[in-house]
Order: sequence, then C-alpha cells, then structure tokens
Amino acid sequence: MTPADDEADPWSLSMVARVERDPAPTRTDTLVAAARAVVLLLTDPRVTDPDGELHEAVRAWRDRRIRKICRRARGAQWDRTAALPHAEAVCGDAVVRVFAPHPREEVPAPLRPLQVGGLDLADPADLAVPGPDGVLTIRLAPGVTMSTGKAAAQVGHAAQLALERLPQAARWRERGLGVRVLTGAPVLPAPDRVDVADGGFTEVRPGTVTASAGFEGTV
Repeated sequence: MTPADDEADPWSLSMVARVERDPAPTRTDTLVAAARAVVLLLTDPRVTDPDGELHEAVRAWRDRRIRKICRRARGAQWDRTAALPHAEAVCGDAVVRVFAPHPREEVPAPLRPLQVGGLDLADPADLAVPGPDGVLTIRLAPGVTMSTGKAAAQVGHAAQLALERLPQAARWRERGLGVRVLTGAPVLPAPDRVDVADGGFTEVRPGTVTASAGFEGTV
C-alpha cells in the first residue's frame, strides 16, 4: 500500500503563504506565521463552539488522517482568499492564512489556482532566534531536506500536537500562542515534547520525523 492509498476520503487543511516579490518574506518568518495560524484557527470560537461555522469541518478533518497543504499567493490572488473564513498570522514580512479543512478533491474556488509546490524561501545569514521563554519551540529535524511549503505543513502539525497534548498548552494559549522555529535535534526528553512523523505523501519517506516541539523555557 502506498501512502496515497490508505484513506478513501482524505481531507486537508489549506494554508496559504503570501509571497510578494518585494519584500519577499524569509523562510523562518513564514514558518512561524504558519505554525501560529494553525493554532489560531484551532482555538477560534468558530471552531471550538459546537455551533461555530467551522466546527463540523474541523471535527470531520480530525476524525481522519491529519493533512495540511501549503499554497502560495500574491497580489489579487491573495486578496481573493480573504473571502473565505480563515485565521491569519503575521511574522515580519510573512503572512499566512489557514482555512477550514475540506475534502481533498473539493478545494474552495479562491484556492484552486494557487500553486502548491515550489515554495522555497531563504533566511538571512545573520538570522537571530529569540529566546524560548513564553513560546513554543519547534525544531526542524537536521538533515531532513524540505521545501518551505513542506516545512510549513510540518511546523503547523507540530504546533497542533503541542496544543492538543502538552500540559503547558493552556498557559501558552493565555500568553498568545507565540512560536519560534529553528533547526536542531530535540533537547527535551520525549515526555516533554511532541514529534511529527510524516505520512510520506510528499518529499520525505513515510515515518520520517520532521519536527519536534515543546516548551523549552518558562511558559
């Protein structure tokens, strides 16, 4: 069985990164915005309230294998995505919107023309990483090569798992769901972190641990 064959009715959560030519966002800022946008959507009253307009879509998605797909947009294409219910996060020049999950073959019209692959941004040589206090630290696995779009999906999944499984998540939510992203092996013991094992649908082999997340400082 190939990874693509194991679910009859796959659903995906769509992420869209705004990628203008000038100024172009950095890779790390885009990943931070992606992770925050995912948890902002999942904690939105439209999702958490049983009568919220996005509640049933998120519930249906969570009942299946959790998939996230990152697209990119600029200009008028980006503007058109605002018509769909979404959560948005900003980091530096990066902006990412996350939309309600949907069946994989039923992509909302404003998202259909947006390119899925090929998003690969860079960081400046003097990139500074903030300290760990008050935020979730997401570590991308060293030695695992991923495009920016693929990495955005992975950090989004790491942030979701942290929100759902780590005991400090309630305090993190109260403090605004701050995130930092870096590349490196986990420094927290297994009980204090979450790991993302990829399904192997794109770019990496099934079961590859692509990211880990935990609260390395005071929350």
